[in-house]
Amino acid sequence: MASAIGQPLTRVLLSDQVYTRVRGLIIEGTLKPGDRLVESEIARQLAVSQAPVREAVKRLVHEGLAQHIPRRGSFVASVAQEDADAARAVRVTIEELAARTLAEHPSATATAQLQTQVELMREAARDGDVGRFRDADIVFHRIVCEAGGNPFLPKVWAVMEPSLRALRVVSDPLFTGDWQEMAEQHAGLLRVLEANDPQLAARKFAAHARGEIPLG
Repeated sequence: MASAIGQPLTRVLLSDQVYTRVRGLIIEGTLKPGDRLVESEIARQLAVSQAPVREAVKRLVHEGLAQHIPRRGSFVASVAQEDADAARAVRVTIEELAARTLAEHPSATATAQLQTQVELMREAARDGDVGRFRDADIVFHRIVCEAGGNPFLPKVWAVMEPSLRALRVVSDPLFTGDWQEMAEQHAGLLRVLEANDPQLAARKFAAHARGEIPLG
């Protein structure tokens, strides 16, 4: 791992630099699923304190690229394809119903909130901030579930959301396409909701959840 990490980092935005370095090792496969992220070892190899390493690892856990196991430590996340497929199937059902319900009961407040999340996605895409994009994406879909008036939809989404994050079923941090285009696709979903066509909204959100368009 020492040779892969390379030279010590400069002392500017250390947690961002540590995050970028370790994230790159995960994506390129140098750090493999199940590998332990030993904060003290990473700090030693990068010639930094453990504080920025701890922040970087928390960010990787938040993105779903790592997982923290109490009393054991943090590890590169393992994602079983069958688990991701199962979570995606449930997400399709949730989002299809949520979009149909919201299109049937339009809300100016929800529209404004969704537009805010689209703008946050655009900003995050411009900045190359995957974690911030991921947060805005998930909030976008949470709002759709909450705004239609069915009290059970937000409850189901709340149960599923941690798994959707961990299994990278929303805004996969390993996505290598155009994040700006992904933001604009969400803007398109908002326009579909504003058209107040329940069947169209249901179809588009279901397609989105299935990954048939390049979205998270």
